[in-house]
Amino acid sequence: MATAAKSKKILVEFPVDLLERTEALARDLSTDRSKLIRNAVRDFIEKRKRAQLARALAEGYRTHAEFDKRVAAEFDGVDSEKF
Repeated sequence: MATAAKSKKILVEFPVDLLERTEALARDLSTDRSKLIRNAVRDFIEKRKRAQLARALAEGYRTHAEFDKRVAAEFDGVDSEKF
């Protein structure tokens, strides 16, 4: 038997104009405000995680750039070899 995901109610303050826009968007999307906010926070967290990974990969590429160039140079002639 599946169990429901645990949840907790919280109190979040919104500027009035942002709250009105949030409620209007929830109506347009035929969803409720809580679900819209949960999805927005989930998307934000995933976006940050992807950005952090991209930064880590870029740093790794920069750190190993010279080594990668040397390895590529060693195999430069392989592309023109006939097998």
